[in-house]
Amino acid sequence: MLAPKKVKYRKRQKGRIKGQAGRGTTIAFGEVGLKALEPGKLTSQQIEAARVAIMRHIKRGGKIWIRVFPDVPITKKPAETRMGSGKGAPEGWVAPVRPGRVLYEVKGVDMALAKEALNLARYKLPIKTVIVVKEGAE
Repeated sequence: MLAPKKVKYRKRQKGRIKGQAGRGTTIAFGEVGLKALEPGKLTSQQIEAARVAIMRHIKRGGKIWIRVFPDVPITKKPAETRMGSGKGAPEGWVAPVRPGRVLYEVKGVDMALAKEALNLARYKLPIKTVIVVKEGAE
């Protein structure tokens, strides 16, 4: 699973995911990409599950880029614990995603195959996404 090697603080406040993505909105490396349409948090497990789905479908041909990284810690309190007694222990990592952010990019395989692979990856993610193609790549 993806996780940062080191962070300055163990726990972080939740915050809100507001507005459109400021960066990472265009296809930079590949030819076909998967773009987020709504805000949300992707866990490291979801990111990995979608990556595996893409890799299996393209049979490890071509190249894939993951454009998001889970660097926000998520905490959880133990089951059946009373209210109070502080914040829970870190449980996992998430990547906050704003609308317009490109999540995955694929290059080096047939366009139809790449679109099928990204379509399989869409089912693994908790947010609405759309497949985008780089201009001049069709």
